[in-house]
Amino acid sequence: MGTAPGASVGFGSSAWQVMVGRAFGCNLAREESLDEAMNRYAQGEQAAFAILYQGLEHKLRAFLTRLTGAPVVADDLLQETFMRIHRARGSFDSSAAVVPWAYAIARNAWLDHVRAAKVRGETARAKSNDDDDAAGSTDAPTGPDADSEQLAIARETAALVESVLSRLAPAQREAFVLLRYEGMSVDDAAAVLGSTPTAVKLRAFRAYEALRAALGQSRAAPAANPRSSDRGGPDGR
Repeated sequence: MGTAPGASVGFGSSAWQVMVGRAFGCNLAREESLDEAMNRYAQGEQAAFAILYQGLEHKLRAFLTRLTGAPVVADDLLQETFMRIHRARGSFDSSAAVVPWAYAIARNAWLDHVRAAKVRGETARAKSNDDDDAAGSTDAPTGPDADSEQLAIARETAALVESVLSRLAPAQREAFVLLRYEGMSVDDAAAVLGSTPTAVKLRAFRAYEALRAALGQSRAAPAANPRSSDRGGPDGR
């Protein structure tokens, strides 16, 4: 659910319009640093929000999609995240970096969603009805020359990874997603999670171990369960 050229972005009663047409929005994030834009936005310059949105939207959407496993839920949480950024703009520390701060807000929005889902007795990891959306968040090859068998294996592996991530403790999942998918340093991930670098590394290690064990079991299964057509009959034929 990206923002189309010329669309308006607004939140609730505090809505305002931000035009992001080609002439205005294409290079905004390149022209000014996000930290500078956030400082101006915190001081009341609402036009700076366009720079923030363009620079943060893709990152936060990908992060939330990894955490939830559901693009539709991620879209809702993305809007909630920007609402919270708007409300908290006055408390932003001008000496801080906006990206870890925004990730922390997105993470808190996700945790609130998980808690609310548990209270309602629902699953915190709702799956989209469109399997293609889930497949689109993977790194599977999609070019015209992609081998069909390799593509099938890649999709199976991606599905297994998503399944394992869904069963991880939230703290382990967060650490893994920030380090593996978001490419954050351990220190930045620790700042987002409000933890220590040592704790983040330990959580990520446990997530890696769970994934490695699951992948190992998946690869061993075909060898342990050969197809009946390959076994022959009782007389060996």
